[in-house]
Parts: sequence; structure tokens; C-alpha cells
Amino acid sequence: MRALRIPGSSRSWAVSSRSIRAGKSERVTRPATHILRLLKWGRTLARHGALRGIERDPNTPGPVKRLARIARFGTVQPKEPDYAGAFQDIGPAAIKLGQTLATRPDLVGEDAVHNLLSLQDSLPPVSFERVEASIRDTFVQPLEEIFAEIDPVPVGSASIAQVHRAVTSDGRPVALKVLRPGIREQFARDIQTYEWAAAHLEALGGEAARLRPRLVVANLKRWTNRELDLRREAASASELAEAMAPIEGYHIPAIDWDRTNGRVMTIEWVDGIKISEVDQLRAAGHDLKELAQRLVLAFLHQAIDAGFFHADMHQGNLFVRADGTIVAIDFGIMGRIDRRARLWLAEILYGLTTGNYRRVAEIHFEAQYVPSYHSVDEFATALRAVGEPMRGKPVSELSVGQMLDGLFAITRDFDMQTQPHLLLLQKTMVMVEGIATQLDPEINMWDTSAPYVRAWIRDELGPEALIADRLREDAETLLRLPELIRRIEDRFPPKGGAPEPPPLPEIELIWDRRERKRGDGRWLSYLIAAGAGGLATWAAFAAGLIG
Repeated sequence: MRALRIPGSSRSWAVSSRSIRAGKSERVTRPATHILRLLKWGRTLARHGALRGIERDPNTPGPVKRLARIARFGTVQPKEPDYAGAFQDIGPAAIKLGQTLATRPDLVGEDAVHNLLSLQDSLPPVSFERVEASIRDTFVQPLEEIFAEIDPVPVGSASIAQVHRAVTSDGRPVALKVLRPGIREQFARDIQTYEWAAAHLEALGGEAARLRPRLVVANLKRWTNRELDLRREAASASELAEAMAPIEGYHIPAIDWDRTNGRVMTIEWVDGIKISEVDQLRAAGHDLKELAQRLVLAFLHQAIDAGFFHADMHQGNLFVRADGTIVAIDFGIMGRIDRRARLWLAEILYGLTTGNYRRVAEIHFEAQYVPSYHSVDEFATALRAVGEPMRGKPVSELSVGQMLDGLFAITRDFDMQTQPHLLLLQKTMVMVEGIATQLDPEINMWDTSAPYVRAWIRDELGPEALIADRLREDAETLLRLPELIRRIEDRFPPKGGAPEPPPLPEIELIWDRRERKRGDGRWLSYLIAAGAGGLATWAAFAAGLIG
């Protein structure tokens, strides 16, 4: 470690005004710049064989296929596509996009999702000199008065930040998480191109519009903006710690708020074995079956009881201490579900475990996930076709790929729009299931979940709960009458099961831009420009000028 002077007194440190600068106003980027970036990224995808599926998918719009062909022109594609490797090579924002797409088998396909789940959010570390300068710039006090030691070798280096072990001036071991210098500007630039591409893709209509790519990018932007402000991550850790306080054997490290700001987060140091190191856990005497069950129940408590869950529960973010306590780290990505959606979710899970497909179907219609012009009975039968093969079997005997294929076929057949607020939950459930299965290959997620879900439903939907809810809701309704009348007068539409989508940025479509400037010939001009840009990009790549 690098030794720093320990002061004689302890202080509280304010954040320097230099540490939180207002973001630069976004400048409008020219379409040619977006196209050039997309073609450059496309060539990286092509070199990893990741464009083959896009070209072969019958749902891919024609213009997208043509751009994919231009991007891969002259490349040699491997037989097996490596989506994770491609996103890793493209850069930090692409890594986060890849993690987002890992929640969307309906958008990218099951094979791509399986590969993307192996995407490692890691990059070569930034030099300690730059990191140290960044830390100094965020605090008013000299660094030597805040930390006694900082190890210059990071213990982890991800796309957004890297982590160093440190010792505070009062002698406590901590983990010091620091944003990569310039990462905010890089993300803003890349996400602007993602927004532009998603707007054009969605404007093509059909399957592309149903899958709502603009909302995918909007969610990515919201998640990364939270991750790029380490105070938000610290607040998430604090909130989750409060929610998990009643649960024994599950711990959230404490935040050192005096040493935390937008670019630096200081958190309690964790000593333990990674939950993926099954042999080490077994050698240390831990009960792996009990660990698996406790992990699943802890997740259910977060998602169903608290409505606020750790949405990045991969193997690298979970440790087991010597006393058997599971410790979670890295709270940049969190999920939230409101109470009504949690009630629906609990009933859906319980209906699937008990085979009550009729009730599961009714909930989908009540939540307005499925349009009302479809038949509840037909939807229940479709759910039965997917659910019955899963019931009563251990995870080792289930084909997750076949199950997801069946579920997403149902969403297409019944015009069910993608529900982004549930996709993050689905991704986390897959992560938890994978870890639990590694700990205990014979675990049955349905049997493990059923008692908890049944008890929660009884507490939330039982007679006493219904009476208490009715009294509370009636009182709240009386107080809200003036507001409700105003909303009716303003003709606000009623909410369904999904929260209102966030406002999406106004994107001028390239054909509208050309039509505004030149009148007609929009598609011909567009294809000529794209083709010329692709050939120019290919020539530049061949000459070694780009990438």
C-alpha cells in the first residue's frame, strides 16, 4: 500500500465544488457521425460473428440487414458468435448495453442471452496516478488527512469504476470505489448514438416497434446515470440495508458518508469467500444447500416484500463470511416494483407453482399486460403448455431455453408488449437461480419459493389485511378526491400494470431530416449515404486508420 500521513485529529470532509461539475449540454450530433460510429461498432460485432443472427432473423427490418451487410463487408466471421467478446472490445457503454440486452431474449434471442450472461464487466485499470488525482480533486481536505493508506493496485476494475483497498485516517479498512476519469463524457456520447439508432429502428414499425428498443435504451441511460453518481449507489446500499435488516445471514456493507461523493464511494471492507468458489466454501464447512435456500429467500424478500432489489447479483458480487453470512456488494443497478405489481407478481408465481393458470392469465389481463381483445381462457391454456413441463422437477432437468422460447412465443401471439420493469427482475431471477443451482444442483426454485410466496400472499391478501387495506384506502381516497376530480377533468388515462414509461428524447429521423431539407428521395439518399459511409469506413479499417 501507499503510506499516507495520519493526522492527529478526525474531521468531517465536505465535497469540493470541483467534484460535482454540471454536465455539458448535449450537442446535436450529425447523422453521419452516428452512422460512422454504428458501422465501426458493427465491424467489431462482425469480427466476433455477432451480426450473423441479425441478418438471419426474419423479424429484422430490411434496412438493418443492409447496414449489417455493409458493416461486415470484408471481415472473417467465426462459426460461433461471441456477443460478450464483441461488447467487451467495443468499450464501457457497450458492456452496459450488453448487460441490458441480456434481459431481452425476445429482442436478441436465447443463444445471445446465454452468451451475454457471461459478459464480464472488467477493463484494464487506469493508472493510479490518474485515480489519485481524481480522488484529490473531489475533496476539500488534503488526501493525507482522509486516508492513511491507499493500495495503488486495484482489487477490481470495471467499465465505470475501479476499487482500491484503503485504510481511513482513523484506522478502519475500507473499499474505495472511484469513477474512471472521463467516463461520464464517454457514456453520454455513446448513449446518444444508441438513442438515435433505437428511434430509427422503432420507427420501422412491426416487430421492432413491439419490442420497444427506445425504452431499452432509456432504461440503460437511467441505470448508467445512477451508476455514474456514486452517491446514488451509496444511497441504494443504505436503503437495501434497512430493508434487509430483519433477515438473518444476509449483510449489506456500511457506507462511510464522510468519505463519499459523486465520484468516490467509501464502503466497509468485506472479507470472505466468493460464492462461486464452491470447493472453498465446502472446505470451510459451509452448508451449501442452506446457503442456496437462504440466497433465494433473501432475493424473494427484496423483490416481493421490500419491492427494492439488488439487480446485479452475479457471482462476483456475493461473498460468504466465515460465520456463513452472505454479503452483497456493488449496488449500481437496483430494481424497484410498486406494491400493486408485487401483488400481481406474487400471485403469478404462486399460480405457476400450484398450476392455477386461469388465475395467472386473469392477472395478466388485470394488469393490462395483455390487450383485452384476447381470450383469458386461451391465454391460460397457452400458459399451461409452458408451465406444466416445469412443475415438480429439479433445475437440472429443466430446459430454460425451451421455457423462455415458449414464454416469448406467447407474448408475440397475444400482442403482449415488453414490460421493462419486469425484465430487470427476470434477469436477476436467472442470476439467483444460476448461483443457487451451482451451490445445490438439486434445488427446485418453485418448491423453495412457494412457502414464502404463499405466506406473503396470506398476509397481504388475507381477511385481516383486506379489511385494513380497505380502511386505509378509503381514508386515502377521501383525501384524494379533489386531486382525482382534477385528473378526470384533465382526461388522464388510467394506469395499467406497468409504470408510465420515462419521457423519451426527441430524435429527428434521418428520412424526415432529408425530406425537410430536400423534399423527396429520402430512402434513396439514406441508402446512398449509408453505403458510402460503410465503404469509407471499410477502407479506413483496411488501411488501419480506424479501430
